[in-house]
Amino acid sequence: MTTKYRNIFYACLACCAISAATTSCSDMLDTTPQGIFTAEQLNGASSEALDGLMASAYAGLEGHFIGNNEAFAGPSTNWIFDVRSDDAYKGGGGTGMEENIHLLEVSEINADNVSGLDKWRNNYWAIVRVHKAMLALEQAGSVQNGDQLLGELKALRAWYYFDLIRIFNRIPYATEHEDLTTKANDEFSRDEIFSFIKRDLTEAIAALPAERHATRITRTTAQAMLAKVCAFLSDWEGVKENAGAVIASNQYSLYPNFGDLSKIECNNGPESIFAMQCSTANNNSHINWANLLNCTYSEGDLYGTGDDFFYASQNLVNAFRTDPVTGLPYLDGSFNSVNVTADYAGTLDPRLDFTVGRIGMPWRNHTYTQGWCRAYDIYGEYSNKKSWPAPEQCFQGWPWGCSSLNFMFLRYADILLLQAEALIETATGNNAAEDEGLKQARTLINQVRQRAANSIDGSYSPIDLDPSKADYYVGLYRDDWDGNLYWTKNQARLALRMERRLELAMEGWRWFDLVRWGNDYLMQTMNKYMEEEARLRPYYQGRSVSANEIMLPVPQVEIDNSNGLYKQL
Repeated sequence: MTTKYRNIFYACLACCAISAATTSCSDMLDTTPQGIFTAEQLNGASSEALDGLMASAYAGLEGHFIGNNEAFAGPSTNWIFDVRSDDAYKGGGGTGMEENIHLLEVSEINADNVSGLDKWRNNYWAIVRVHKAMLALEQAGSVQNGDQLLGELKALRAWYYFDLIRIFNRIPYATEHEDLTTKANDEFSRDEIFSFIKRDLTEAIAALPAERHATRITRTTAQAMLAKVCAFLSDWEGVKENAGAVIASNQYSLYPNFGDLSKIECNNGPESIFAMQCSTANNNSHINWANLLNCTYSEGDLYGTGDDFFYASQNLVNAFRTDPVTGLPYLDGSFNSVNVTADYAGTLDPRLDFTVGRIGMPWRNHTYTQGWCRAYDIYGEYSNKKSWPAPEQCFQGWPWGCSSLNFMFLRYADILLLQAEALIETATGNNAAEDEGLKQARTLINQVRQRAANSIDGSYSPIDLDPSKADYYVGLYRDDWDGNLYWTKNQARLALRMERRLELAMEGWRWFDLVRWGNDYLMQTMNKYMEEEARLRPYYQGRSVSANEIMLPVPQVEIDNSNGLYKQL
């Protein structure tokens, strides 16, 4: 990188306060970084100073460093990667608005896409912030709970690198003792970088306390992170070890009602493992900027005039159909043969109406109408819903719909399903009568489905379901079908993959699940989706996903400024 670019890079990272958005880079170069503590301050440091140091590192999870657009276009919530999947459309005012995200949706991948650039920068800015904290701890010498603090920082670093390596094919890697601006992106292979990530998490697990903390990374947080990494690598024994440890800790449980996921009063509750801590205090300084474009248009300006990005696809909505006899999803691929529209009379999984808005249905005690849809003719009606509490709990005006609702990067249902997946993939028998792991997997999947079934309650507040307008029915996978011969390994795999889609819809995970299930599976799923969806969304006509379009290229700006260190591999 050029000297000027390198200086700006570090200056921007050193500035922890969100108010840096109004500070020029030249000002940053001449100003003591806010929120960073020096070794002198940390020597014999007070708990207040240590808390400030860690808050600086954790704040990188917001992905909001300089202005707003880098959080919108390269969001830490990864909603733009749901848009790459079969779960979501870009939304907004039309395909030309934030066209960079539209191009991701239709798999027109190029190195000049600002979403790739902002995603790259957000993670590296966060990594350098973590490294500054690590070095400050090291230079301070003896610090109370220093090993624990270092463990938290290692887990954060692992999270940011993991986010990068599952999006970009080859990335530069540095430790806190190395200068990132001197590292080439082909110095380490993908396998080596994954080994560094796993090493950080393993060391963090050894250093962190076992007892759960509502807002800080502890041992089970790092184990959940490691389970996600192992799943991406198809390291199923690693998943079983780490997801199993999280479950066995007995520190987590599913919320009683699926709607609790969208309640501010449930922040840091028993289902939350790792979350972005959000607050409207201090002039909305720590809100979820990453999702802010996605606030529904809301007729009557209930949330303000939201930008209305991030709509569920018809394909996703159809996936919530259930068999009227069993209450189970359609695993044979026929779920998309019938569209769930206003005249649909079949049975549905209630998670649909907790996840998206549907015209004529309740939305947090209000009625969702076509007037809530900014570009109905282009994107349809299914505005994302999970990220928004009732409008009465949100800030009125700009920033649209901002609230104190945390964003959960990792929640307990995800870990239950990862453990079920690992048990399925390591099963040696062909059915549940022959393999205990397949039985255990069914139990875990049914645990998640039982919560969905328990959530069918039109009186639950705020009201999001209307049993008089929708026939909700969720059944469990039974253990008495043909002596367990129904629950074969292949059937269990289909059930698991569908359950992940339904449970985690619109939470930023679908694309990454498709990626880890293999290029062939991803391309088959996505190309069928684009072909079928083109009947409703003409901009999909002629579109497809190829193997060389799955990973994003290194941003061209980064290559241009790297003095030859970065290559497009």
